[in-house]
Amino acid sequence: MSHKKQTLGEFIIENQSSFKYSSGELSSLLNSIRLAAKVVNHEVNKAGLVDIIGAAGDTNIQGEDQQKLDVYANEKFIQTLTKRNIVCGIASEEEDDFISINSQDENHQNKYIVLIDPLDGSSNIDVNVSVGTIFSIYRRVTPVGTEVTLDDFLQKGSRQVAAGYVVYGTSTMIVYTTGDGVNGFTLNPAIGSFYLSHPNMEFPEDGTIYSVNEGNYIHFPQGIKNYIKYCQQEEDDRPYTSRYIGSLVSDFHRNMIKGGIYLYPQSSKNPQGKLRLLYECNPMAFLAEQANGKSSDGFTRTMDVEPTELHQRVPFICGSKNMVEKAEEFMRNAEKR
Repeated sequence: MSHKKQTLGEFIIENQSSFKYSSGELSSLLNSIRLAAKVVNHEVNKAGLVDIIGAAGDTNIQGEDQQKLDVYANEKFIQTLTKRNIVCGIASEEEDDFISINSQDENHQNKYIVLIDPLDGSSNIDVNVSVGTIFSIYRRVTPVGTEVTLDDFLQKGSRQVAAGYVVYGTSTMIVYTTGDGVNGFTLNPAIGSFYLSHPNMEFPEDGTIYSVNEGNYIHFPQGIKNYIKYCQQEEDDRPYTSRYIGSLVSDFHRNMIKGGIYLYPQSSKNPQGKLRLLYECNPMAFLAEQANGKSSDGFTRTMDVEPTELHQRVPFICGSKNMVEKAEEFMRNAEKR
């Protein structure tokens, strides 16, 4: 039996049949994300060079200083996706509004929209900590042949047709789902190909890691405070290990492999939560559920939240099923008192 590793390109083609829509288009879309990821990866890996480090001087619409690399990643993904004649619209966390893209025949024939966080965790760039790209793919809801509208982007997470992330770490990986499990591919930089390295990724049902910015503890709701105290108690398998990188992609990736929970709750500083429903929470929730994990805002399944605006923020609890359920139990009990 040959042990030749399957490339991402081969994997996409081989698994087209499990995708319920026109598979060729989705393959082309995933291929363009793969291509942009390689270009951005190259740039991330030389980010220590002086010309890229430091903020670009612009502040994105969320009021965060943009690193130069954010701007670069944003441009690269938008450019690559636009050129491939496959998407009718893109929304980026770095852009104020969505971008409408006409098809090459000028008739708005394309069917997919992409929501993207081009460089998540970008405040970590200049200290050499892993950053990532998160993407979420939907079929448009407005009629083909018309220009996209906001309705195409404000779809519930449960309607996603694909989602994934790229982690630019010690090795660069693409992890994605089309609703048929989660698979991870590692870049071999020598030949520039991604190879299937983590087939059928799944969260262990239980874990021993909790990831939360405990510096904000004082601002958290009581249920989250109680859960954190529970994580720190000396019991059978506790106290749990606290691991927080501050880069959602990296924290999620580690917890999926090792078993753990990620929490970014609402707080008195961010009453709605801080993470974006459309660019961060929904794609990660889709991956989590496809990998035997769970995701919610403490009460409601993340992918059932009805989006009302492009840059909407929500509280986010995600990871190993039993851990998320335990955190939800603490949230419910605190509400009752």
